[in-house]
Amino acid sequence: MIEFSELEKSLGINFKDKEILAQSFCHRSYLNENLDFKRGNNERLEFLGDAVLELIVSHNLFRNHPNKEEGILTSLRAALVNSKMLCKIAKELNFGDFLLLSKGEKKEKGKARQEILANTIEAFIGALYVDQGYDICKSFVEKHIMPKLEMILANEDFIDAKSKFQEIAQAKEKITPRYDLLEEWGPDHNKTFVVGAFLEDKLISKGNGKSKQEAEEAAAEKGLNLKKWT
Repeated sequence: MIEFSELEKSLGINFKDKEILAQSFCHRSYLNENLDFKRGNNERLEFLGDAVLELIVSHNLFRNHPNKEEGILTSLRAALVNSKMLCKIAKELNFGDFLLLSKGEKKEKGKARQEILANTIEAFIGALYVDQGYDICKSFVEKHIMPKLEMILANEDFIDAKSKFQEIAQAKEKITPRYDLLEEWGPDHNKTFVVGAFLEDKLISKGNGKSKQEAEEAAAEKGLNLKKWT
């Protein structure tokens, strides 16, 4: 069993319930090989942490950016809490060293591992909320997540690929892109979606993701690259 005291020390957080901390790092695959694990997987904590994270980020943006309109605030929030950003933060905090995975899942790298890391950040925040309350969660988010906002604003990363693709397509070709679901597979808790980005009836690019929105974003990003609109 992984010892989490090193993580607590590095974060400056001492969990009262050590088991809920371990649960927040427990991928569903781990339970198949460790039947004596006292808690379930981290998916319920991920559900809670997602909501807590969104509230804290939303309140921070609302309070500190009074002149920004709703649409910009929504885009900034999305850029701060998307799976790519959360995975980056998880790596910075060395969360990967504490994941509870099956032997097979440990061998998986790339996008699958990135998704697990991003989900674990949300599950950790859920566990932190249950164990320590809102204010400690707020401190964690403001220390480790909100500082990324400066980089996002500087690079205009909050302007998502779909928005860019639509804006340029309308300006250059007088066409509004559409996105069609082409394929999906996998169980309900772990589906993969493939979406096509079309300009009128012409398929420009395909993208896949764990949600339709993520697949659409991937298709738009590929479309921008293929059209050399970046």
